[in-house]
Amino acid sequence: MVVAAARRRHDAAVDYAEARSIFLTPRTAERPPPQLPDTPARRLRDAAEPIATISFWSRQTNDRFAALGLDFLTGYVWARAAALGEPAASVVVAAFGVFEPGMVTALYQQARGTASRADVLAAREDGSVAALAELLADADVDPAVALLRRAVDALADDVAGRPLFAGLLSLPEPATPLGRLWHAVTLLREYRGDVHVAANVAAGLSGLQMNLMTEYWVGWEPTSYAATRGWSPEAMAAADADLVTRGLVADGRLTAEGRRLREDVEARTEAALAPALDAVGPDLPELTRQLDEWSAHVVASGLAPTDPYKRASG
Repeated sequence: MVVAAARRRHDAAVDYAEARSIFLTPRTAERPPPQLPDTPARRLRDAAEPIATISFWSRQTNDRFAALGLDFLTGYVWARAAALGEPAASVVVAAFGVFEPGMVTALYQQARGTASRADVLAAREDGSVAALAELLADADVDPAVALLRRAVDALADDVAGRPLFAGLLSLPEPATPLGRLWHAVTLLREYRGDVHVAANVAAGLSGLQMNLMTEYWVGWEPTSYAATRGWSPEAMAAADADLVTRGLVADGRLTAEGRRLREDVEARTEAALAPALDAVGPDLPELTRQLDEWSAHVVASGLAPTDPYKRASG
C-alpha cells in the first residue's frame, strides 16, 4: 500500500499517478455492495462524498500541488489541515483522528516547509473548481447551494468539538457557483467527520481501532482499509487483539456487542446532523438526488473511487 510505504519512509514522494493506481483502480473481484444504514443522513453523505473529495483525487488539484512542490500525500495533508491555520503537528494528528501519527507529523512538517498556507488553500480551491467545471459546466448549482448553505448555517452556531468544520467556516466562501457547491459539501463532510471521531472516542476506540471497526462494519478484508492510513501490521494486530479482549470482535468479525457499539457510533454521528437535515426540510430528497446525479459524473470520470467500499469508508 502506498500510504503504508510512506509511513515507513517519510521522505518518499508519492506522485499522483501512483496514488491513482492504488486508490482509484476498480476492483477486479466481484463482491456485494456494502450493507449500510439507509437513512436520510447517510444518503446525503454518500451523495455528496465524490464532490467534496474531488480536491483529493482530481488531476487539476494535484497538478497545482505539484507546482508548489507537493506530492499527493503532502498535498492532501497540508491542504486539509490548512483550514486550521498553521497549528502544531499534534493538533493535525488529533483532528484527522484515523491516520498514523508519525506519518501525518512528517508529511505535515515537510509540506509546511515547502508551500505557504495561502498558496495551498488557493491550489485546493482552484483545482477543485476547475475539475468540477469540466464535469458540470452546464449545471445550475445555485438551488442546491442555497439548500446546502441552509444546512451549514444550522450547524454553524455550535462548533464545539468540530475543529475541521470550524476551520473551514473561517475561510472566505468561494466566488463561483461551483466553488460554493464544493465548499458547502466539504463543510458538511468535515462536520460529519468531526462528530464521527468524537463518537468513536466516546466509545473508547483509538484512532486505529476506528479504522478496524469500520472495516468489520463495512465488510473490508481485515486491515486492508486501516493500512491505507499508514498503520503498521504490528500496530494493527495489537489494536485488533484489544478489540477481541473487549468482546467486540471474534473469529474475524464483529460480535453482537461490537456491532451494537459500531451502530451506536453511527447513530450518534447522524443525530448530530439532525439540525442540518431539518433546515433543508422537505427539499432533502431532491437535494440528495441532484447531488447523487452530479457525483455519478465525478465517479464515472475517474475522479473518485469507483469501489463503493472505499467511498463508504472515507
